[in-house]
Amino acid sequence: FFTRGKYAIIVGKILSGIRIRRSEVCVIILISCDMRRGKERAMSIITKLFGTTSEREIKKVMPLVNRTLALEGEYAALSDQALAAKTAEFKARLADGASLDDLLPEAFATVREASYRILGYRAFKVQLIGAVILHQGRIAEMKTGEGKTSTALYPAYLNALTGQNVHIVTVNEYLAKFQGEQMGLVHKFLGLSVGV
Repeated sequence: FFTRGKYAIIVGKILSGIRIRRSEVCVIILISCDMRRGKERAMSIITKLFGTTSEREIKKVMPLVNRTLALEGEYAALSDQALAAKTAEFKARLADGASLDDLLPEAFATVREASYRILGYRAFKVQLIGAVILHQGRIAEMKTGEGKTSTALYPAYLNALTGQNVHIVTVNEYLAKFQGEQMGLVHKFLGLSVGV
């Protein structure tokens, strides 16, 4: 990337790994710009080509989300007892050397089905994306009404399988009491203890 006069010139290959012969034409994008705004325009084009940081992060977690969603039919067919027994199964697999990341799609599918049976709704993709991000120890920014409380169910369940305490913290006292009790029904159904 370099600038000359009123133009920012970006020269590059479209696909890495493809050798460009001298007889072939390189891709050259000319952007008419004021030098003060040249960087923003160049970054805008790069963002359009490669996506934002958030979009790239979401692409990384989507395989886990899609694996979770693919299990819906299988888990919907389980009886209440068989679904609740998944907790003991997961704990046994952890004891045998499986990691929490290995169990993530199945554990999330278990919570998703239990949530449907107890509360009447399944998590959407945005909630599962947030749940994966939280499990990875990162921050998930969600808008009002996107289901932050139900998103927390998933990583809380997964991490509670280790036998250690999991704490969900909110600054809203009403949400802590009401949602804690309501969402706690899902964890209780799956054999975990809950305190508010």
